[in-house]
Amino acid sequence: MNVFGVDIGGTGIKGAPVDLDKGGLSDERYKVLTPHPATPDAVLDGVHDVVSHFGWSGPLGVTFPGVVADGVTRTAANVDAGWIGLDARKAISDRLGLPVVVLNDADAAGVAEMTFGAGRGHGGTVIVLTLGTGIGSAVFVDGRLLPNTELGHLELHGHDAEKRASVKAREDEDLSWEHWAHRLRKYLAHVEMLFSPDLFVLGGGISRKADKFLPYLHGHGLSARIVPAELQNNAGIVGAAMAAAKL
Repeated sequence: MNVFGVDIGGTGIKGAPVDLDKGGLSDERYKVLTPHPATPDAVLDGVHDVVSHFGWSGPLGVTFPGVVADGVTRTAANVDAGWIGLDARKAISDRLGLPVVVLNDADAAGVAEMTFGAGRGHGGTVIVLTLGTGIGSAVFVDGRLLPNTELGHLELHGHDAEKRASVKAREDEDLSWEHWAHRLRKYLAHVEMLFSPDLFVLGGGISRKADKFLPYLHGHGLSARIVPAELQNNAGIVGAAMAAAKL
């Protein structure tokens, strides 16, 4: 069964049809750059470009980098403030003429990883973190999602954690892998102190380079297991499609 998923990020808008029987993309994903400023109208144009690239005409799942409640986007840390309070589900559906579901990007990625990836079959508390422009989070207890946790905005040494430990922070400050991993380890220790997870799954595009930073995270006082996401940067697309399959 193929369903379409779109993942809106601070850097790119990407999408593809997803084979939900296998939990993977059924075609090579298509990506456009996220416009700046990332106003609703400009981002919707990008979503339209991605969907029309495949000529898709069925239900559509769309992720958003912020809190989403019943299709309404409540926060907008890494996109334009015009998203705050917007009925994004209606706006996207009206723009594309398709049935749409909208959900938090990390929640979508987390559900995909728990179903098809690194979290598959794990009970207890699992925290999936998506590392990119910001830090997204998805918290699961015995496989059940606590939505919209947004743990990237925890305060760490007087800063939003994602301003210190995201991939964007590493790139903007030209940090070495070791230096960045030291920051990431402090963040993980803070999250572990609050939630005592059994497992951290680290996702986003950076998970392709896990060998560059994971060795600096292990054996430094963290109790939880730490593993890279198996679906890597496609997890959000897969999770979006999973949500759309319920429409």
